[in-house]
Amino acid sequence: MEYVYAALTLNESGEEINEENITAVLEAAGVDVEQSRVKALVAALEDVDIEDAIETAAAAPAAGGGAAGGAAGGADDGGDEDEGGEESADEAEAADEDDDDEDEDEEESGEGLGELFG
Repeated sequence: MEYVYAALTLNESGEEINEENITAVLEAAGVDVEQSRVKALVAALEDVDIEDAIETAAAAPAAGGGAAGGAAGGADDGGDEDEGGEESADEAEAADEDDDDEDEDEEESGEGLGELFG
């Protein structure tokens, strides 16, 4: 995730998103940089309009628990996703089930943002 954050930081500051700049941001943050992940991120973002992607993600409704998280994860940080940047159906279902369980637990215990902020 820190690789994506580095790219977003560079985008916000108006700097070019390239291997050298991402590596510099990550090193400044104390991250042990894997060059293969940096290269993959730069290649994945090559033809992406980040501002447009942010606007699209912000405009998407957050229905369905994990659906919004999957839509917002356009760039891959090399985690559990396949090379296409999409979760497998089993992983997505498991994430949805986990989110549903957590939501039910929060509702039952009365803990949640609604309870905190009325």
